[in-house]
Amino acid sequence: MPSLSDPLRLPCGVVLKNRLAKAAMTEGIADHLNRATERHATLYRRWAKGGPALLITGNVMIDRRYLERPGNVAIDGPQTEEQRRRLADYARAATDNGAAIFAQLSHAGRQTPSYVAAEPVGPSAVAVKLPGGSYGPPRALSGEEILNVVERFVHAAIECKRAGFSGVQIHAAHGYLLSEFLNPLANRREDEWGGSLENRARLLVSTVRAVRARVGGGYPVSVKLNSSDFQKGGYSFEECLQIVRWLNDEGVDLLEISGGSYEQPMMIGLGGAMEPVVEAGVRKSTIEREAYFLEYAEKVAEIASMPLMVTGGFRSRAAMNGAIESGGADIIGLARPLCVDPDLPGRLIAGAVVAAPAWEKILRLGPGFLGPGSPSSLVKALNGFGAMAFFYENIYRLADGEEPVRRAALLPAFIRFQRAERAAARALAR
Repeated sequence: MPSLSDPLRLPCGVVLKNRLAKAAMTEGIADHLNRATERHATLYRRWAKGGPALLITGNVMIDRRYLERPGNVAIDGPQTEEQRRRLADYARAATDNGAAIFAQLSHAGRQTPSYVAAEPVGPSAVAVKLPGGSYGPPRALSGEEILNVVERFVHAAIECKRAGFSGVQIHAAHGYLLSEFLNPLANRREDEWGGSLENRARLLVSTVRAVRARVGGGYPVSVKLNSSDFQKGGYSFEECLQIVRWLNDEGVDLLEISGGSYEQPMMIGLGGAMEPVVEAGVRKSTIEREAYFLEYAEKVAEIASMPLMVTGGFRSRAAMNGAIESGGADIIGLARPLCVDPDLPGRLIAGAVVAAPAWEKILRLGPGFLGPGSPSSLVKALNGFGAMAFFYENIYRLADGEEPVRRAALLPAFIRFQRAERAAARALAR
């Protein structure tokens, strides 16, 4: 049976040196023009040194009007030689130590923060259901604009290939634009882009097909797909399985199985913080397991013709090898543990460690933070967002050539993060 140390050959012929990947995490270190910086090169060189076979970038946006956060890299329109040089430096640094790097191409859709765009866009005029006014009511895209989205994905993929990125990942998960089109709660269109699953999946399939046609058969094209949105009446696991059947015919080299959105953040272990979790297609709960989405991936593996990547919750070497041996995963994605221990992949492969600490379970704002009788869901959410700020600060430290820290006061970290994000938004050259 394969193990973490074994290489993986993708359908296009590219060989990954082992079965561990640094999964996508938003970095937030682009400049005011949304260009890559030397901090990207420093950060990814450090992660590559740690030994994973594959590095997947955080969101590289295809439209800088609609960012996931102000510090995203964006490939939008004609690229200057300076922009291309910066991207090439980024890609070159990430391929140190024999690693491959995939640029994760994304459009934030209605999950564009209001301090970036007061009026985001989406398949329909359906707002994100979160308190606090962080996301404005979206405008429904026109048919012409939807076709332009496909063109933008193609353009960004071509620029990434030219810059030296090893491949691209098309982000169709976590409630961003392509995922929104799949979700009947967000997509209420009555034209060829809405209604039936075939129509709702048209944008994703069209994008994958167009990108594959332009980058060629020997260049890796990956897709990140939700197993489920975990919402009542939303995109279901049965629909996921049908989309995988369609993607089997589109030359996809690697399919990453994930789940959730901002409204139901299963991908960061906060499912149920905002609304009850709806399990779709698989009876056994994945919330308490070390691997959030493995049970779904095992079902996907029965029909998928491409290798699978699973990210979310993995911490122990035994669980990672077990997932590979079960056939549910061909490559394991690690994210937050690499913010605290960037050398973890190599040490796991060598057997020097048996598990990474579950940092999100260790980090807490503390009992009684909000006083007695505070709603448990609110406490859970604040703990989660405070921990997120802790990981972001460690990304900044690694990008500055510093060593990560293992402890932090979460509430101050969260406040610092919020202030910095808004300052970065004000500094953007619109």
